[in-house]
Amino acid sequence: MSRLLPLVPDTLSPEQRRVYDAIAAGPRAGVRGLFLALLHVPELADRIQHLGEHLRYGTCFPPRFSELAILITARHYTCQYEWQAHEPHAQKGGLAQSIIDAVKERRRPAAMQADEAAVYDFTTGLLRNGKVADAVYECTVKTFGARGAIELGALIGYYIMIAMTLLAHEVPLPPGMAPPLRA
Repeated sequence: MSRLLPLVPDTLSPEQRRVYDAIAAGPRAGVRGLFLALLHVPELADRIQHLGEHLRYGTCFPPRFSELAILITARHYTCQYEWQAHEPHAQKGGLAQSIIDAVKERRRPAAMQADEAAVYDFTTGLLRNGKVADAVYECTVKTFGARGAIELGALIGYYIMIAMTLLAHEVPLPPGMAPPLRA
C-alpha cells in the first residue's frame, strides 16, 4: 500500500497536469508508479523525468547495457517496482535471460560478453563498495570511452534515486502482480 494518496488525472493542479502530459507524451508513453508519486511535487517530477529520459534514451549505451545496470541496481536494493518495470526492457533490448536470472539470484552471470562484464563489474563495484576499482574503471573506459564511464555512473546514481523514492513511499506493484524478487 502506497504511503501517498493516489493522484487522479482529473484532480491534478495545472502544473501537475502540464508535467503529467509531458511525461505521457514522451518516450515512456504513460505515467505510472514513480511518476505518479513524484507528481506530488511537479517541479521535481519534471526535472527528474527529463534527466531520466536522457539517461535511458540518450546515452551511448544500447538498452542491453543500460538495462543490465538498472536491473543490478534494482536487485541491490530489492526494489520490486524497478525490477518489474525494467526486466521486460532488458529482455526486449537483447540481454540474455541467463544474465537476467543470475542478477535476480544475486550471482555473477556465468556467460557474459566482455562489454556486459564491464557494465556488470562497474555497477556491482560501485553499489557494493561505493567506488570502482582502478582495473574495472580502466576496462570500462577502454570499452565505452570516458563518456561511457561518466554516463554509466550517472545512470546508476539516477536509478539509486528512483529506487529510494519507490521504496520510501512504498509505491505498489501494478494490480495483480506478485513481487518478482525474493528478499
